[in-house]
Amino acid sequence: MEQRKAYPSDLTDEQWEHLEPLLTFKRRGHGAPQRHNRRELLNAIFYVTRNVIPWSALPHDFPPYKTVQDFHRKLTLRGLWTQINDVLRNHTRMQHGRPPEPRKVVMDSQSVKTTEKGGLAE
Repeated sequence: MEQRKAYPSDLTDEQWEHLEPLLTFKRRGHGAPQRHNRRELLNAIFYVTRNVIPWSALPHDFPPYKTVQDFHRKLTLRGLWTQINDVLRNHTRMQHGRPPEPRKVVMDSQSVKTTEKGGLAE
């Protein structure tokens, strides 16, 4: 199979190396063997989200959009998106010479104008 040209939203080899262990879950049942590799499925999800397009507008060099959509749903049901985000955030922080986890958090409040009497204005 011919390798497709990379998109800017594709995972780097290094990013994939960190994410692959999260995606080695066992398949349920005895259905057909997996046709599409999980890295390509993730790349397709990232393409859809980065470009804010409907699933059905996914380019044809990715796996079928219904397969990608189903994989996204499985990751959501397994609660893996938080873990994927944490891994990628930590990786990016370390690339920039920062510790994986922030040591300080800055919280900011915002002033909101309300009516003097409180409640709804008429």
